[in-house]
Amino acid sequence: MSDPNRAGAAISIVTAFPDLVRSYMSCGVLGRAVGLGKIDVSVIDVRDFARGGYRQVDDYSFGGGGMVMMAGPMEDAVNSAAEKGGRYVLYPSPQGTPLHQELVEDLRRIAGTKRLVIACGRYEGIDERFVQRNVDMEISVGDFVLTGGELPALAIADAISRLVAGVVGRSEAVTDDSFYSGMLDHPHYTRPEDFDGDMAPRVLLEGDRSAVRRFRRRESAERTLSRRPDMIARAGVMPWLEYGAYVLQLHHMVEDRNGNASTTAITGMDLHDIARACRTYGVKKYIVATPFAQQRELVKKVASHWTVGYGADFNPDRASAMETIKVVDSLGRALEWIGRKEKKPPFTIATTAREREDATSWLTLKARILQIGRPVAFIFGTGSGLSEEVMSYSDAVMSPISGGSGGYNHLSVRSAAGIILDRFFGFR
Repeated sequence: MSDPNRAGAAISIVTAFPDLVRSYMSCGVLGRAVGLGKIDVSVIDVRDFARGGYRQVDDYSFGGGGMVMMAGPMEDAVNSAAEKGGRYVLYPSPQGTPLHQELVEDLRRIAGTKRLVIACGRYEGIDERFVQRNVDMEISVGDFVLTGGELPALAIADAISRLVAGVVGRSEAVTDDSFYSGMLDHPHYTRPEDFDGDMAPRVLLEGDRSAVRRFRRRESAERTLSRRPDMIARAGVMPWLEYGAYVLQLHHMVEDRNGNASTTAITGMDLHDIARACRTYGVKKYIVATPFAQQRELVKKVASHWTVGYGADFNPDRASAMETIKVVDSLGRALEWIGRKEKKPPFTIATTAREREDATSWLTLKARILQIGRPVAFIFGTGSGLSEEVMSYSDAVMSPISGGSGGYNHLSVRSAAGIILDRFFGFR
């Protein structure tokens, strides 16, 4: 086996069927990774730690039932892999935490600093005393029961190995996989182009890389929406949008506390915080709309301090955020500008802190913007919120953010913008 101090991940599998595990570990990408020392994998035969002449590792369940793996041999086998402080023990079990991509990534990080020991049960499982004394996490690969833990152990090891640098030849093959970025993978095709009259998509054969990328993103989105719509909630969908996303902050066409038309002043905190949120989540422009020329000049002055000269040199990260800011005199001007830039009118989503009959949940809107093929503009109000005129004009009104605290909902516009952008575009 490879040197665990040099390998990208160290894994031991404790099993009563070592040949089964070794056979899989010697094949394909995983076998090559072990051979090259990219990962360190050891297979431990629990029967080597059996007591008595019969090398017994299992016995009848107390109280009736099937056979159970004995605690003693399993504990000795696990101890042989690594001491307690230097190991993390997994137990594949139908009662465990469901395995998912983010958990695989966490286990990959653990396997880079400690030895990941996977204890494979058989029959009815492993004596609970072993589990309580040694196991750090139980993991399930699905709501079904297998005859043993070897197949789940191999699945875990395989999934972890793909994340180790150099195991998969092309890094994009990992980042483009299903689940890695929150969406399902796009369909794949190979020769022949014509399979019994069924042609591969023409766009994949014409050599236009940007067209191929758009096609694959579109297919990925459609496949996720049709097969696994539940995944949309935790997917950052920005890379799957055909057009850009924009944030509009209105300082007119808003209301005061009494519901009257109002115009509000611009604050530096909003500019800094919302610009940084937009830069973080890939929003193309943060557009501030105010009818007052002096206020527009203030926005330009604040932005230019960080994008030109000393400010830009002193804090380049802030400069890249403040470069997202654009200031205009009206909502209409902002939407016209987006339409010209994208060559399509934006799909406008008004935000509110009030309950409305015509509001749509953020999750429904998240799925919708994947389907409509238009740029999207999130409209945020200041003061006490957007006017009814803006609400009626918008393509959709988003349901208010709910914190589950008895209806209190008085977030600052910068807080609301950060939360909403994370729901739509945040991942990891």
